[in-house]
Amino acid sequence: MKIEKKIWPEYFGKVLNGEKTYELRLADFKCQPGDVLILKEWDPKTKKFTGRVIEKKVGYIGRLKLGENKFWSKYEIKKHGYYIISLI
Repeated sequence: MKIEKKIWPEYFGKVLNGEKTYELRLADFKCQPGDVLILKEWDPKTKKFTGRVIEKKVGYIGRLKLGENKFWSKYEIKKHGYYIISLI
């Protein structure tokens, strides 16, 4: 399955150059090893896509439930948990 997700420029660049080999995501979608994660660069300042896209195959998926962070509300985390997605 192919799954499209937004990714901020600072993280897109790190995935692109191989420095970042995982994704931390709210677990509000189905995802399993072998799926393809299509990461579309999204600028949160302009609220627009930049046009840059990268595809990564999903490897290991760890699922957690932790405290708050800057991306999701406590309610969303409590309801869905997190994904940590290894990128191959």
